[in-house]
Amino acid sequence: MPSKCKSGVIHGRFQPVHHGHMEWLMAGKKRCDFLYVGVTMPDPRSIPEAGDSPQALQEISPFTYFERLLMLRKALAAAGVPQEEFAVVPFPLDRPEFLKYYVPMDAVFFMPIYGEQGERETELFLSMGLQVDVMWRKSMSERFATSTQVRDLIAENGRWDHLVPSVVYDFIIENGLDVRITGAMA
Repeated sequence: MPSKCKSGVIHGRFQPVHHGHMEWLMAGKKRCDFLYVGVTMPDPRSIPEAGDSPQALQEISPFTYFERLLMLRKALAAAGVPQEEFAVVPFPLDRPEFLKYYVPMDAVFFMPIYGEQGERETELFLSMGLQVDVMWRKSMSERFATSTQVRDLIAENGRWDHLVPSVVYDFIIENGLDVRITGAMA
């Protein structure tokens, strides 16, 4: 592993935060003094798969930017990361020219790659002259979980608590966000 850098960036949708996310967030944090956690698609208008359908949007991205920010703060704190060593910020991946307004462009962009999307994003960051650290390359089948799996289990009233940090599970249940998912997919 390379020496520790001053600041690093990891990004994702976090719909919701699960143990797979925590694996690479913690690996990234070990590589830097300060970690910026970028939340992609902070604005629902930036989600092309949803089109103009409110129901499709709710199925794909049931959690707001603010809810994801709170989940990430709770999960990182529960994992022992001091609050002064990370920040959760919007990350407009759909408008990469605006990234400079949210994260330091001299940071190291940590990339756990799972398939073509990760490869495309890595190429994008490299083409922008950013410093990229490919943490690992794994197939989708090697992932611990996906947010889609978690949302599907919530919608089916299946067991999903083992896929997310307990603080994330508690947050979703206590705020009735599971009902939002089951209602959207009904």
